[in-house]
Amino acid sequence: MEWKKEARILFWMVALFLSAFFLPTRSERFREAILAMFDLTKWYAREHVILCLLPAFFIAGVIAVFVSQGAVIRYFGANAKKWLAYSVASVSGTVLAVCSCTILPLFSSIHKRGAGLGPAVAFLYSGPAINILAIILTARILGLEMGIARTIGAVVFAVVIGLSMAFIYRREEKAKAEAQLNFPEIPEKRPLWQTAFHFFTLVLILVFANWGKPGKGVSEGAWYWLWANKWMITATFSLLLAFSLIYILKLKWQHVLAGAVLTATSVWLSPTPLVPVIVGITAVSVITLLDERDPDNREWAISTWGFAKQILPLLGLGVLAAGFLLGSTHDNTQIAGVIPNEWVVWLVGGNSVLSNLFASIVGAFMYFATLTEVPILQGLLAAGMGKGPALALLLAGPSLSLPNMLVIRDVMGTQKTAVYVLLVVTMATLSGLMYGALFP
Repeated sequence: MEWKKEARILFWMVALFLSAFFLPTRSERFREAILAMFDLTKWYAREHVILCLLPAFFIAGVIAVFVSQGAVIRYFGANAKKWLAYSVASVSGTVLAVCSCTILPLFSSIHKRGAGLGPAVAFLYSGPAINILAIILTARILGLEMGIARTIGAVVFAVVIGLSMAFIYRREEKAKAEAQLNFPEIPEKRPLWQTAFHFFTLVLILVFANWGKPGKGVSEGAWYWLWANKWMITATFSLLLAFSLIYILKLKWQHVLAGAVLTATSVWLSPTPLVPVIVGITAVSVITLLDERDPDNREWAISTWGFAKQILPLLGLGVLAAGFLLGSTHDNTQIAGVIPNEWVVWLVGGNSVLSNLFASIVGAFMYFATLTEVPILQGLLAAGMGKGPALALLLAGPSLSLPNMLVIRDVMGTQKTAVYVLLVVTMATLSGLMYGALFP
């Protein structure tokens, strides 16, 4: 009714007015929370969007355009062999090495292509949770037993949460399975190895462009060597991408060469690697968007833009909210949010149900970029955090965040998102209790 619509408008006008009227601008904590909100957003934009999210959008576009729907349904669909679907989905993070936000376009892509809810959710959880770099860092800094517990817990979580979601929504999955039974066998447009080559070239560019710096004092070993040479390795895979664009996607070699020359020139002219990455991404976008030989190439650029348009605004809002509530912690910067850090440490000491539950909830809503959860936990453990709550936060935190939840809700709905978050928080709490009892 018309009066209900007007009442809602009045309600929001009054709510906004009262918020502005009682805004605690003189409060030091409020001012610091505002600073933390914008500091986290600035850091996220500088360190995460260009190197992580933009390549991830292109990878999601590959899945959406070049990987046939039949292939996704065959390996991840409602009728796929469960052992195969969940095995692949539950260990995907060892290959992807992404965070809770970077996994979103990939999850959205396979979900839209017809993947079963269970395997898709297992993939969504495991992508950030089983990041091999983060597990190695966990074992080295927080102890071998914590690294092993995180690895086992993450794999088990991915499978159990995926199976639980499939069981809870079994009616929907049954209907999807019946619909997919009659899905026609459509021949692949190109050999599978070509699509796989193109896909994994982009994945490896994403992985090495974001290869984390080893801990302080580490100046040798394979990890350090890879980090020290990560841009040379990334450039090598970029050359393979150029080969893929010409040989597999059949783009004009003159256009690809021009884009490669511009990217290489920007390397010498720019003091930061972000500029060459932007130039390279722009070149690929323009070349594929203007290609007239194969409509799939243009569709790849359009699909990539579609994922960016859907996900980036929600992530921006989520990062702002996470910074305001929980503060900004990155590199050597620590700015408190409106929720005092002292409360967090006080609430996660020991190994009670409350401390593990609180750690799981805080981890679920707080945003962690790849590898940042380990030094944060190192500081919390030194301040008195229990080992059980530490593992609970490790199992809930990297795979969930407030920005992540907003996007998941947009992809699979409010109810499924709430169930998924509840499953992660519950299992993280129980795992923390068990681990805290075994390793007091």
